[in-house]
Amino acid sequence: MLEMVAGMVIQKYKSSSCDDLKAKKDEPPAEIVAAAVGFLRSNPSLRVKFINKVAAPVANKMFDCGVIP
Repeated sequence: MLEMVAGMVIQKYKSSSCDDLKAKKDEPPAEIVAAAVGFLRSNPSLRVKFINKVAAPVANKMFDCGVIP
């Protein structure tokens, strides 16, 4: 499950334009995303694995979009 959710997050950031990501930022998360976040909040060791997997692709996209300096 962890690999699937991480893959979904990475794919979302890779395939979305900067404008798409900015527009979706304020939308409530999908039900499956909310469930995954709840699961990760209650499992610190899996949360670390998830963040280690998605951090680089997400941070790079945010940098490319000018969201982080």
